[in-house]
Amino acid sequence: MCTRVLWNTNDVIVLTGRTMDWPESTQPVIVGFPRGRDRDGSNPAGLVSDPNPLRWTSQYASLVTTIYGLGTVDGLNEAGLAGHGLYLESTDFGPRDPAKPGVQAGLWLQYLLDQADTVAEALRLMDEIQVLKISAHGRDANLHLALEDAGGDSAIIEFGGAEPVIHHGAQYTLMTNDPTYDEQLKLLSLQDFSHPSRDMPLPGNVNPVDRFQRAAYYSALLPAPGSQREAIAGVMAIMRNVSVPFGAPYANFGVYNTEYRTVTDLTNRMYFFELSTSPNVVWIEMDRLKLDDGPVVVDPYDYSLVGDVTDRFTPRELPF
Repeated sequence: MCTRVLWNTNDVIVLTGRTMDWPESTQPVIVGFPRGRDRDGSNPAGLVSDPNPLRWTSQYASLVTTIYGLGTVDGLNEAGLAGHGLYLESTDFGPRDPAKPGVQAGLWLQYLLDQADTVAEALRLMDEIQVLKISAHGRDANLHLALEDAGGDSAIIEFGGAEPVIHHGAQYTLMTNDPTYDEQLKLLSLQDFSHPSRDMPLPGNVNPVDRFQRAAYYSALLPAPGSQREAIAGVMAIMRNVSVPFGAPYANFGVYNTEYRTVTDLTNRMYFFELSTSPNVVWIEMDRLKLDDGPVVVDPYDYSLVGDVTDRFTPRELPF
């Protein structure tokens, strides 16, 4: 399921928080990828068979969280562009246009992080490609993307057919899952959360609609931060508030538990990660990663990790 919150209105840093909600572990690995990496939009090998796969060489290094070893679902690059893949049931990538190079859905975000330095550039790249549907662990990768950059720009990209539906602008700071983003925005028109108070009724369920409105309410309550530390703590508090309690039996009505939360500091290129099954928060300073010899990884399910884990990354080759 998942929730994304962008805070681009404070005077300290640009931050994004996200939750990853899913019925099972997505087998996340935090990976630092160097620039200059050759990729194929049909990889990992055999995932899709396509006559015109997109091929590219990454222009930017990236720090990402992978999903099932098939691609990227969250992260940022060295230029200060970040992105997040969330689930949208109604996603339809449309019929295959063989004239456009294709990229499987798990590499969609990775391609944009590899090649774009701003939201505007990422949207321009969308004109040149087609996203290809894939399935993993018996579930379709029905993704919509949220993008933001260090300048505070933002975009939401959804597919309801062959052409993407894009909402582009710094005002698009919140996102959950179904319904489509047009419908989510209508929710905000029903109640003004820009001036929250203790008397304002607040939806408390775990479904995407209630989480969207709750994220709007608490985002409007964030105080001006006095430091990077305070700003990060504020966004993480919101992500915990919109999380689905671990182990709760919600899957029987289509809402899934939160596996992890992240906060991305686009200004300082730092990445914070918190498993719902561990009290430890870990973080990485991207500029300090040693990427000269290829990809490096850290396993967030290593419960011994806590605090700054930039120096705990180890080399590992990945299938994409």
